[in-house]
Amino acid sequence: MPVISTVVPCFNEEAAIPYFYTEICNVARHPRMEGYDFEFLFIDDGSTDGTLPLLKQLAAQDSRIRYLSFSRNFGKEAAMFAGLSEAIGDYVAVLDADLQDPPILLVDMLDYIETGDESSVRYDCAATRRVSRTGEPPIRSFFARQFYKLINRISKTEIVDGARDFRLMTRPFIDAVLQLKEYSRFSKGLFGWVGFRTKWIEYENVERVAGETKWSFFKLLLYSFEGITAFSTVPLALSSIAGFVLCLIAFLSLLVIIGKTLLWGDPVSGWPSLACIIIFASGIQLLCIGILGQYLSKTYLEVKKRPIYIVKEKNHRPSDDAQ
Repeated sequence: MPVISTVVPCFNEEAAIPYFYTEICNVARHPRMEGYDFEFLFIDDGSTDGTLPLLKQLAAQDSRIRYLSFSRNFGKEAAMFAGLSEAIGDYVAVLDADLQDPPILLVDMLDYIETGDESSVRYDCAATRRVSRTGEPPIRSFFARQFYKLINRISKTEIVDGARDFRLMTRPFIDAVLQLKEYSRFSKGLFGWVGFRTKWIEYENVERVAGETKWSFFKLLLYSFEGITAFSTVPLALSSIAGFVLCLIAFLSLLVIIGKTLLWGDPVSGWPSLACIIIFASGIQLLCIGILGQYLSKTYLEVKKRPIYIVKEKNHRPSDDAQ
């Protein structure tokens, strides 16, 4: 029978996993899922609570459960890549353990991939996007929307506003994503970059069923920088343009000062204006150096070719043990 693998990154999700396991088991028993085998693949991203012992306990009760445990916290992007690499399914879904990604949507996702929409168009990927941000702090929602507007203006890769990592993908789609082995990963952009036909499913925002979010405003801000530097070189061009414009302004100002002095003997203005100019120019220089440093740091991390993640322990499929 065809296999559907669910990849679930987990970082300190001890409180949410029991709820998630109940929901995903209900989905596996759904009449639409008759004739499919399931693989529940949990990626323990260096959790410090009881996440791993709980996964071991569930795996002992349910042969469909597999788990990988990292040697430390490598981040959600690494966890997703590890899950995609280890998943054996003909179809692979990525979703969070906190139930903000409703597992029941997998039923509709499978229909779009296997049957298609009302126009009989079949898709290689069915992905979700939030049409509301109910329960999210207003300041975070504002900056999130501005990020999507910005990234789509400066990048050739389309990144849909409100896009989630929650999606169901075919094996060819997964194989294409796995070819992108870059160290600094921004999966929303990588999923869009590989192409293929994607169906977007809209849904209202759902709050966490248990536990606390691991994404602070500062972490999201850094993550947005990852996306911008990974899929656009426009900031480098803007820094070059800013440098050229400032040089032109400085040259024209110099001509004006020289002309005024020669014609009218007008003395040069005092130090406050000069200090402001120096501070402004220095700030622009530091900003441009910082932008250049961001791109250089990405290159530095890539050329070292360190592994994206390190697995400390994992369980095996029953078929592996039999062999």
